[in-house]
Amino acid sequence: MSAPTVPAPAQGFRPRRYLMCPPTHFDVTYSINPWMEPEKPTDAALAVAQWERLRSLLVGLGHRVDLIDPEPGLPDMVFAANGATVVDGRVLAARFRHPQRAAEAPAYASWFRDRGYQVHEAAHVNEGEGDYLVTGTRILAGSGFRTAPAAHAEAERVLGRPVVGLELVDPRFYHLDTALAVLTDDEIMYYPEAFSGRSRELLAELYPDAVTATEEDALVFGLNAVSDGRHVVLSAQAVGLADRLARRGYVPIGVDLSELLKSGGGAKCCTLEVRDR
Repeated sequence: MSAPTVPAPAQGFRPRRYLMCPPTHFDVTYSINPWMEPEKPTDAALAVAQWERLRSLLVGLGHRVDLIDPEPGLPDMVFAANGATVVDGRVLAARFRHPQRAAEAPAYASWFRDRGYQVHEAAHVNEGEGDYLVTGTRILAGSGFRTAPAAHAEAERVLGRPVVGLELVDPRFYHLDTALAVLTDDEIMYYPEAFSGRSRELLAELYPDAVTATEEDALVFGLNAVSDGRHVVLSAQAVGLADRLARRGYVPIGVDLSELLKSGGGAKCCTLEVRDR
C-alpha cells in the first residue's frame, strides 16, 4: 500500500483496549444478511488463522487485546463489536434482532459484569458497535436493518453522549460499521450511497472533509476498519481506499479476513473497543 505523503493526523496514535473472541466455532449455518450463504463451505481453521493475524497485528501496534471465551453454538460470537457498547466505563448490552444471535448478548454482558462493570440491559434492539460508532463528541447510530431507531435515545441516556441517527438503505451494508468508520475523534470515512438522502446530507454537514469510499472498496468491507488515529487496519482488497487514507496522512494496513467475510464480517466486526474512564 502507498506510504503517507503528508504528515500524520494531528491527533495521532492513541493506544486502545479491545475485546476479541476467537472464531473457534465459526461457521455459516444460517442467513441473516446478504453475505451469508450456508450452502457454501467454510474453513474454521483458516478463519482462526486470519483472526489470529488480526489480533497479533493489533497487539504489535501497541494495543491491549482481551479475550472472551467462544461458546459452542454461537458461530457469530467472533464478531465482538456487536456484543456491547462501552463509553467511559459504561456498558450498554446488546439486544440482537435475530434469534440465532440472541445468546451472544448475555455472554458478553457476563464478561463485563465479571470484571466489575455495571451493565445496562437494553430495552430496545441494538447490535452494539455494529450500529453505534463513537467519536470524540457524539455517537453515530445506525438503523434500518438491525438496531431500532427507538434504541438511539436509550444509548444517549445510558452512555452520556449525544446520538446522531443515520438511516441505512442498502441491505449489503446492514450495520453502520460496514458503511462508515471513525478515523479520529472528528474525522470519518464512509460510503454515501449506503445511506438515505437525509442521512447523506447530515453526514456532509457534520463531516465536510470526510474520506469517501467507492462501491468497489465498500463491497470488500474496506470501511469495516479499525483506526487508532494513525494506523487504519482494513481489508487488503480495499486498495483505492487505502491510497486515499495514505494521502490524508494515515498508515493503512491491509488484512485478509476473507473467511469471516462469508458471514459479513471484517476487522471492525472482530473488535469491541473497551473505553474506560
